Amino acid sequence: MELIEAPSPNFDARRSPPDMLVLHYTGMRTGEEALARLRDAEARVSAHYLVEEDGRVFRLVPEARRAWHAGVSFWQGERDCNAVSIGVEIVNPGHEFGYRAFPKAQIDRVLELVADIRTRWTIPDDRIVAHSDIAPERKEDPGELFPWKRLAKAGHGLWIEPKPAPGAPLQVGDVGPGVLVLQSGLVRLGYEVERTGDYDERLAKVVAAFQRHWRPSAVHGIADGETRARLMGLLRLPR
Repeated sequence: MELIEAPSPNFDARRSPPDMLVLHYTGMRTGEEALARLRDAEARVSAHYLVEEDGRVFRLVPEARRAWHAGVSFWQGERDCNAVSIGVEIVNPGHEFGYRAFPKAQIDRVLELVADIRTRWTIPDDRIVAHSDIAPERKEDPGELFPWKRLAKAGHGLWIEPKPAPGAPLQVGDVGPGVLVLQSGLVRLGYEVERTGDYDERLAKVVAAFQRHWRPSAVHGIADGETRARLMGLLRLPR
């Protein structure tokens, strides 16, 4: 695929080949502003790629190098997600500056880029994640408007739409075995969650992150029947 070279100085050596893909939105007013920041040595942030709204793809850091895009993060036991991941920034002003739908031309190129990356590295479907998945207390990107379902239908990532599970919703303040089952399921998928049986504010943020990715029609941090059914369904998929 056609790439525009825009080297960033913000990278260092990897300790192992990448086996994770992290998708972000830029969360800045313009793509030009985001590109400049990702190439600013003083900012100390970067990504491997940036995809503009018109479909242009910029390469900032070689895939064999460790870009600085994930920050404090966790997924499936890994605390240095930068060390094992490829980061893709998708131009969008984000929730702070006017979050909006991602243009078709942009998503077409994201899908093409993801497919291209996976020809070079072994990246399982359950390790194609959102920034909000690996940092649910800090991040919301790429958010509930990103078409995760379309990405999965193209063969990249997990998706399921089961029937809602019965039972009352679980929410902040609830305690007991039902909360413990929820926590255990989130841990199995990859999130960092303590198995306490207590539905606290941190668990609500993790549930909201899960919903942004796998139940985007309702991002409220309440584990209702549909949210729990999607979690259990994902855990049954081959990964």
